[in-house]
Amino acid sequence: MCGIVGVISQQPVNQLLYDALLLLQHRGQDAAGIVTGSESKLYMHKARGMVRDVFRTRNMRALPGNYGIGQVRYPTAGNAESEEEAQPFYVNAPFGVVLAHNGNLINAVALKRELFDIDHRHINTESDTEVLINVLAHELERRTHGLPLSVADIFAAVRAVHLRLRGSYAVVALIAGHGLLAFRDPFGIRPLCYGTAADGEVMVASESVALEGTGYKFSRDIQPGEAIFVDLQGRLHSEQCAAAPQHNPCIFEYVYLARPDSVIDGISVYRARLRMGETLAQRVISVLPPSEIDVVIPIPESSRPSAMQLAHKLGRPYREGFVKNRYVGRTFIMPGQAVRKKSVRQKLNAIGQEFAGRNVLLVDDSIVRGTTSREIVQMAREAGARKVYLASAAPPVRYPNIYGIDMPTASELVAHNRSPEEIRQIIGADVLIYQDLDAMKRVIREINPGIAEFEASCFDGCYIAGTLPSSESRNRAEAQAPNTGRLSLQGAQEQGQPT
Repeated sequence: MCGIVGVISQQPVNQLLYDALLLLQHRGQDAAGIVTGSESKLYMHKARGMVRDVFRTRNMRALPGNYGIGQVRYPTAGNAESEEEAQPFYVNAPFGVVLAHNGNLINAVALKRELFDIDHRHINTESDTEVLINVLAHELERRTHGLPLSVADIFAAVRAVHLRLRGSYAVVALIAGHGLLAFRDPFGIRPLCYGTAADGEVMVASESVALEGTGYKFSRDIQPGEAIFVDLQGRLHSEQCAAAPQHNPCIFEYVYLARPDSVIDGISVYRARLRMGETLAQRVISVLPPSEIDVVIPIPESSRPSAMQLAHKLGRPYREGFVKNRYVGRTFIMPGQAVRKKSVRQKLNAIGQEFAGRNVLLVDDSIVRGTTSREIVQMAREAGARKVYLASAAPPVRYPNIYGIDMPTASELVAHNRSPEEIRQIIGADVLIYQDLDAMKRVIREINPGIAEFEASCFDGCYIAGTLPSSESRNRAEAQAPNTGRLSLQGAQEQGQPT
């Protein structure tokens, strides 16, 4: 999960990109980067950290130009500690291309070998984004052969990219001196949309909130497999570049990842979470008489809409029982179990009078590793709760997600190969209630009947865009992948230096 943005304007775009990245900060807190362009010259600054920490005044002044892209990163492939793997990435041929993407390529190791052996391109990091940009650059180069670049060439290159890539990817890229390219994988797993300003300027972003929060009017979602290209004069071109696109957006966007004020693929995230609260209420009633619940308390913040609707359906009081420290990052996307566990009590503090002597129904958006849930249940008991019931607005997360969410191994998932009763004992709740997957899909689909199915692999184990090779074959492939001539480029992206 990352957040990406791209813009073409007639005015300087550095501040605009910065503001958009702040609105997408929830999608990644590990690193941030911006590239701007002025005519055919590109300027880059990227580093590990939050947007407000990566970009100081001196960095912003060194990012001139009226077109650009930006990204906030939360790594699911490569090295989370590496400055080199912060996005965007840059290649100087053809033309000069910079690219950022949200998602995860499941055939990155095989592609890396192809690029080295056949395309004669060198990959310097473990990032699948560097693989992606080199595939795109190679396909662009094949179609120009020294000739001027046309829009038809760009779309032909994207068609070839779709044929080579496997996995999920929403992409923004700049072609120096030409314009902004954006495209989405043929399944539309990761979100991407665009909007326009009053003067016709165009912005592309992961979520509609980034458009609306910067004064742009949402136009539409980019369709699965579709590419759009905006030239430096602001003219927008679009074309379907996939042979057989399917619309299967990631259902976890609506559960947790996206901001509630976003609309993704025609579905209001807030409304989806309300509907999840309704179906969860039905599950609660089937397990636990509402009379045994004194109060419904959400675990901030993604679960609030579901918890409010659940409380309304049950006819029980809704209360805020936890206060969140907004200066601590989202625990789900913090790398490292030790860091995640330590941060829970720094992040949340219980309001004792809302728990003392009561049977409390806690509502969370999902239960992934179980560590956070166990800590929160214990906090509720320490605050004086007589009984602690826990309801998850999402079904059990039983399978790894390989399309860009940090659920990489089954062993980390508390629900993998465990029954709800076994999970309840691990978490320490008196009762544990999960959402029903089919019911959740149905009520979200009712908001936009045009979506036939969702990507829900973490719940159902169905990997629509392909699966990773086995651990053994993946390790062997990585060992055989060429790494000769690998360079250390620390410090190569000096702030404000043209790439």
